Amino acid sequence: MSLEVRRERHERNQRALDLLADKVEKVAPDIVVVVGDDQHEWFFDDIQPTFSIFCADQLVNAAIDPEIFKTKSLGIQLAMSASHPPEDQTYPVPADLARAIIDGVIADEFDVSVSAKQRSDARGLIGVGHAVGFIYRRILKDRPIPVIPILLNTYFPPNRPTAKRCYQFGQSIGRAISEWNGANAGKRVAICASGGISHFVIDEDFDRRMLMAIKNQDTATIFSEPENMFRSGTSETKNWITVAGILSQTSLQMNLIDYVPSCRSEGGTGCGMAFATWE
Repeated sequence: MSLEVRRERHERNQRALDLLADKVEKVAPDIVVVVGDDQHEWFFDDIQPTFSIFCADQLVNAAIDPEIFKTKSLGIQLAMSASHPPEDQTYPVPADLARAIIDGVIADEFDVSVSAKQRSDARGLIGVGHAVGFIYRRILKDRPIPVIPILLNTYFPPNRPTAKRCYQFGQSIGRAISEWNGANAGKRVAICASGGISHFVIDEDFDRRMLMAIKNQDTATIFSEPENMFRSGTSETKNWITVAGILSQTSLQMNLIDYVPSCRSEGGTGCGMAFATWE
């Protein structure tokens, strides 16, 4: 793939991100629920929850450690800057809704893990992972909009949830939000799926099949997809599937903004970049 084509696809990705950021700014949500996955950024081998919900009153997106930053390649530095601010940023968390979601999913027999305190180590607070940090920086433009992080373990066996379980978990979250919103009229809650689709080897057939199934709420196709297809970065498709479950009981329809197979090499490595809204 030529440099010109790569540049054109990069520009398409940036335009789609700009459109999403502008859409969120126009909608002006009171709360954003971010469904993402943890990649040993917050949770490690000592504990790796299948599903986790953060419910403290605030969350710090930690600044980049300059000593670590200077050891990275330019590409990694750009990625780090897209998720982490130059200085620590503190964001509010709507703990009342977070706890309502926790109560709701437990009532639906999801034994969810809970984080009521931001994790720390000898260096201080552990900043939120890039699944949430990127949303703060690129989509919310660092505005202090209250965010609830919901993290899935899509990457690491043996306790990865199936696609069906993710969809059902999403349905439970959706019910809990609807019930909470009934008692908190006037609150506008936005839902965000962070990550995906296929990577680090692009599979365009898989991407298009999953995007069409998610758009059409075609659970038969989603549930019948072999679990071995959801490996490595491609597992982040389950974040989208969870959000499809959350929105399944609404009248909102998915609008695919763009799908951009973004190759890094002649071997097909890269990422299937997808961008969508539900309206």
